[in-house]
Amino acid sequence: MKFLQPPGWAPAKGYSNGVAARGTQIFVGGQIGWNGQQQFESDDFIAQTAQALRNIVAVLKEADADPSHMVRMTWYIVDRVEYNARLKELGQVYREVIGRNFPAMTCVQVAALVEERAKIEIEVTAVLPD
Repeated sequence: MKFLQPPGWAPAKGYSNGVAARGTQIFVGGQIGWNGQQQFESDDFIAQTAQALRNIVAVLKEADADPSHMVRMTWYIVDRVEYNARLKELGQVYREVIGRNFPAMTCVQVAALVEERAKIEIEVTAVLPD
């Protein structure tokens, strides 16, 4: 895996501008903040984010992968104001669950998610090296 940082660009904070990888591709469908039984345990944004990240780790494990194999994440959030206001907490929970792997990321605010109580949905692409 190679992280792509164009010369002269300021370093990205909390993500990578790009990642090049070769191997088996793993596509993790959008994970939200409910548990494996599809039950929400909290309506808190950070708690739901932590659960969505744990869900991603569980799916990756099924492919003998882990967060270090992630090359791309797309985050869908329903409230960018809350997202920005809670970045410190978000970074902490991210590092607790995912570690210090920062793949290419996109984050967009959406009007709503399919599950009414969901505050975040995250999809991931990972690559197991050849």
